[in-house]
Amino acid sequence: MAGLLKFNKRKHQRLATVEIERRDQYLAFAMGGETFAVGIGAIKEVIQFDGLTQVPLMPAFLRGVINLRGSVVPVIDLFARFGRPPIPVSRRTCVVILEVTEAEETAVLGIMADNVSEVLEIGASEIDPAPAFGSDIRADFIQGVGKVGGKFILLLDANRLLSVEELGALAAAHSME
Repeated sequence: MAGLLKFNKRKHQRLATVEIERRDQYLAFAMGGETFAVGIGAIKEVIQFDGLTQVPLMPAFLRGVINLRGSVVPVIDLFARFGRPPIPVSRRTCVVILEVTEAEETAVLGIMADNVSEVLEIGASEIDPAPAFGSDIRADFIQGVGKVGGKFILLLDANRLLSVEELGALAAAHSME
């Protein structure tokens, strides 16, 4: 019996030295034929696009607002935010509802997507830093580039991309034009 305990003790010591890489989850979605992803921690839900109410004098990236169980939620077209043409609405268009935090304030915003594809688990070793060039998306919007199944996916930083303060300033500047 002593020999068996000794063997198990050695086996346990060997297992203790093995490190398992932490893998974070990201919701992958498509816009204009490109795949993007946002950390699952910021996602509240995904809903089918069912129209929205347009708000006058707002920039093109703010497509309008929706009523989400009694709350007014602004819906952002990320493609327009990136300076690209707005996302065309189709039967698969959806709105990803996100909760963003800024200066201890939490806001709920929606982003339009052509479709939502899957939840990805990506380890730190599979993420490269945001590129300093080669993208028409501001580098501070990109958390990193995930390598999944031989493809690259831009991992977006929801808090920077949907900064309530910056979006408000852009909307105010646009309404004064």
